[in-house]
Amino acid sequence: MNSAIPNCRAILCKVTDLGVVRYHEAYQIQKKALTKATTKASCELFLCEHFSVVTLGRLADEKNILVDPKEIAEKGIEILKIDRGGDVTFHAPGQLVAYPIFPLDNFGKDLKLFIFKLEQVIIDLLGYFGILSSRLKGHTGVWVGHKKIASIGVGVQKWVSFHGLALNVSTRLEDFSIIKPCGLDVEMTSMNNETETQVEMQDVKKQLILSFKNVFNLEILS
Repeated sequence: MNSAIPNCRAILCKVTDLGVVRYHEAYQIQKKALTKATTKASCELFLCEHFSVVTLGRLADEKNILVDPKEIAEKGIEILKIDRGGDVTFHAPGQLVAYPIFPLDNFGKDLKLFIFKLEQVIIDLLGYFGILSSRLKGHTGVWVGHKKIASIGVGVQKWVSFHGLALNVSTRLEDFSIIKPCGLDVEMTSMNNETETQVEMQDVKKQLILSFKNVFNLEILS
């Protein structure tokens, strides 16, 4: 699949760094931007980290939560059902989350191509840090060998995207043991784990913005 957008001038995109926020707070910000984008065709990209939370997408099977929900709650971890695609996912500090609120009219109105491009954003970013990654046929997300390093789950309303991607930078990998990530028997990894160094979140954010700019042909506003 060709990831280039033919005959398309650079699209203005505002980038906002939300810092570390609760999932519900970021969701409300997304919804406001989504309403705006459906009327004004504006592009916005939100970056953040979340306090620990388990989210279940529209297709999620609750059996993929492997620990008693009461025990999870006692650890201060929320469990939320949400309106994205995909199964169960875990978010926590050290994981970079990106929410592109993009009118897909600007990107060929093709959801498969949009997801392909999100994967490419991550693959290009990881390459910059010396991490060789790839897609895995039949599964959404980005992989380093047999290990999963990034998850993607999107929603679409009136052909505007919301939700997005989650990349493990310095996430505590043992915390993923409370779920079956994306419903798969898979080992999770992180940028720190793959490089055996401490990768700075701010450096990853800068490179992620650049990757979005290049893959989606954006003119970044901040």
